[in-house]
Amino acid sequence: MVAFLKQGVIIFAVIATFVNTDIDVDCGKDYVTVKWRVHPDLVSNAARLFLGNCLPSQFIVLPTGGEAIFIYSLSDCKFKRLLTGNRVIYTNQLTYRPYGKPEPAVFTYPIKCVYNGSEELDPRFLQSAYGSVKGNGELVFHMGLLNENLTAMARTNVILRGSFIPIWAAVEQGDHQPLLLLMDECVAALTAELQPETQVYPIITNHGCLVDGKAERSKFLSRYHSSAIVLYLNSFKFDMGQEVYIHCNLVAWDPEELNESRKACHYVEENEQWELLDDVLQSSLCNCCDSKCSSRLKRGVPSEPQGLVQNSVIGPLIIVEN
Repeated sequence: MVAFLKQGVIIFAVIATFVNTDIDVDCGKDYVTVKWRVHPDLVSNAARLFLGNCLPSQFIVLPTGGEAIFIYSLSDCKFKRLLTGNRVIYTNQLTYRPYGKPEPAVFTYPIKCVYNGSEELDPRFLQSAYGSVKGNGELVFHMGLLNENLTAMARTNVILRGSFIPIWAAVEQGDHQPLLLLMDECVAALTAELQPETQVYPIITNHGCLVDGKAERSKFLSRYHSSAIVLYLNSFKFDMGQEVYIHCNLVAWDPEELNESRKACHYVEENEQWELLDDVLQSSLCNCCDSKCSSRLKRGVPSEPQGLVQNSVIGPLIIVEN
């Protein structure tokens, strides 16, 4: 068994030596160009070179080997988008997979593009007072319904059954330090006010777990700014003709202090696992979504300062047949 393991290590090392790290990365405004020069022994296996889940856009055979060229939008190839302060970071990996999944890649190389945030990241509707509510402090929260193109507030509250309902929420940062907006809990109800006897449909529970995503493919969209979030809600669950209200508990939080009780998690069906919206590398914070997520706040410490939490509601949304 030991001899077999040693042989496996030797084989892996030999393969790794064939994979050059002569890699050039050019980050464009909304795309990336990656040029990867590879060993001659890999030319015949170019179809096993990947950027994320994308094959090379072009492969050139050279006298000294080959060059794989990837030219893709940052919205393709499973790029991960992270927001840190005023920076927008896109990350991915180059991989060489001589064998199909579930066998692991024998070579990986990180790809990163970093951009400075600007006002261009903020859609014009960010300044809208639609659904705005001032919290107990000085923070102002917004929640509203977006149009199907996600470019402005919706002009109608009529929703075609089976379509997605884009629900946008944001908090005005003002002079505060960078804030991360979270949806701690959301439910759907047939009334604008929730009473103890009100029947509700759970959408987000367990401190930020989008439980509706496991059955209905609902998800969070990638953030354009840390102080805003878009919930992409599937409308199949609602009966036609119903007037539906969406109630959410919004939380403004420190982006550097994510934990089990302060997070945004959605279920990625293709991976069959929960994923943290704001940093996939910390997705272990979502492991509790199928059980119970406990608060990590210390005893004797106030839960949040005033103004960081706000209950909001939008509606009625009217569901009709297509």
